[in-house]
Amino acid sequence: MVDIAAEPRDLPIIDTRPQWFGHPAQLARLFTTELWERFGFYGMRALLVLYLTQHFIFNDRVGSGMYGAYMSLVYLTPFIGGLLADRYLGSKRAVKFGALVMSAGYLMLCFGGDTAQPFATFDGVRHPVTIAATADGSDGQFVTDAGQRLQIKGRDDGAVDLLAADGTPARTIPKAEFSSDAVRSPFYVALMLVALSLIVIGNGFFKPNISTMVGSLYAKGDQRRDAGFTIFYMGINLGSLGSQILCPFLAVAFGWWAGFGLAALGMLVAWALIQFDGGRLAGYGEVPAAAGPDRSRLIYLLSIAAVVVPWLLFSNTLDAPAPVEGQGIAGYLLALPVLGKALFLTFIVGLPAILVWSYRAGSKAEFQMMLAAMVLIVFNVTFWTLFEQAGSSLTLFADRNTNLSVFGLFSISAGQTQFFNALFIVLLAPLFSAMWTRLAARGLEPGIPVKFGIALIGVGLGFLFLVLGTTFAGPDYKVGLWWLAGLYLIHSMAELCISPVGLSMITKLSIARIVGMMMGVWFLSISVAQYVGGIVAQVASVETVGGEVTNLSVSLATYAGVFQTIGIASAIIGGVLLLLSPFLKRWMHGVR
Repeated sequence: MVDIAAEPRDLPIIDTRPQWFGHPAQLARLFTTELWERFGFYGMRALLVLYLTQHFIFNDRVGSGMYGAYMSLVYLTPFIGGLLADRYLGSKRAVKFGALVMSAGYLMLCFGGDTAQPFATFDGVRHPVTIAATADGSDGQFVTDAGQRLQIKGRDDGAVDLLAADGTPARTIPKAEFSSDAVRSPFYVALMLVALSLIVIGNGFFKPNISTMVGSLYAKGDQRRDAGFTIFYMGINLGSLGSQILCPFLAVAFGWWAGFGLAALGMLVAWALIQFDGGRLAGYGEVPAAAGPDRSRLIYLLSIAAVVVPWLLFSNTLDAPAPVEGQGIAGYLLALPVLGKALFLTFIVGLPAILVWSYRAGSKAEFQMMLAAMVLIVFNVTFWTLFEQAGSSLTLFADRNTNLSVFGLFSISAGQTQFFNALFIVLLAPLFSAMWTRLAARGLEPGIPVKFGIALIGVGLGFLFLVLGTTFAGPDYKVGLWWLAGLYLIHSMAELCISPVGLSMITKLSIARIVGMMMGVWFLSISVAQYVGGIVAQVASVETVGGEVTNLSVSLATYAGVFQTIGIASAIIGGVLLLLSPFLKRWMHGVR
């Protein structure tokens, strides 16, 4: 048994370095760097699905699938970037390289060419589609048929009415005989995929290593470490809060290039803060002593060359055919793009394999702790699958079926609605921290499984709250903005129950020999969740022409139906976890 009293953490640690709010002064530089990196990342994220569906005019299925694929890769590459930094580069050089590569990716997104040209196909003929104002002032889609300008109007059964100038149907086209798409520049589509690939590669170097540098500021046993990371992670929410307001605003006011350009600028600021640190970070995140010969240039070149890997995965996702109905779950999985197959196969095979190894190699207690960790990892996938609808289906819902007016004074854009989450996290995080502390002092703080269960119920209730709001939609089939804000409030409270404890839980429950691998499994679970989140958003797909919905009534009903289903499912799954929590608590052997 370890003598706890003899561990260094109980000894007073005297830090003679310059301080910043009671922490090493270097934390201020890293905090600001993270703020600006997250400014760029979340600013771009707020625009991505809208950019795909409104500029390149991909349908909802393709746009949501691409968004899910991008976010899943964002959570996979940090594992590789962390290994390369630990062995060869050092955290500091990895962070600077990642910042420059990400900035190049954001900058490349500024060059998207002209908006794709939409068309509709019926009677075996391709008809160009134009977007123009209708009689009620809203945007409508028009085609010319037999010399007559007709408005496209979707029907509840999926058929399409072509309306004459007086609003009466000139003709009705059955669902099976009408389709729409757009003419896109292959060059600019390829450029967009290269840009996303660069961001994925750059994020792999930046994300894990900036956190490593924060950890290196504190000596072993320094009790300020957790508080330091709390301050550091506040930079994430402050950065995302600012960018999710400004980047969508610039995109609407000046064009997509302006929104992505601001994201690129944010990343350049992050790079500059590390590159020109004035010696403040000297001795932190340096090249490992056992690194051997300098391999940095080779690593940089190979990393840039590796852009072809995510590019191929994105291309495969883009070209993947829609699943055929009636083939069941097996047929659906077989129809997935390569990335989807790889993620599901790794996750489905990897988790049982690790448990089998744990059963053979560990004690009974260690196996039970690993089993508890695996159960929580599976429930973690469910939470993030639904929570991350923010960047896909919820953003499209905001664009199509939400009245974005703020008290009738001004309106925000659909992309800006994502700022609600960051705002509520900034406001609520101190309150939740104080609440957990007080409950812990009284011995009433819920355990990790209970917090996970509450989070799942919360994310479900958020969707059900929005579904309730759809019953109050006006004649324009739009709900008030505050129903969407209410969803984000509930989701933010749910996030504060699960997000801060995940990584800590993994380190405490894992067998010591495989903690690193289990951390990889944790991020793999989030990656799988991001991908599955794209699939869920595809289920909520709405038929569009020229990037615009042809029937807002059908759109509202579709979103309400999907949100109700996943809301009820999430609440039930959370309830199941609460029922399992006594068993999990026993298996965790005192870990809290």
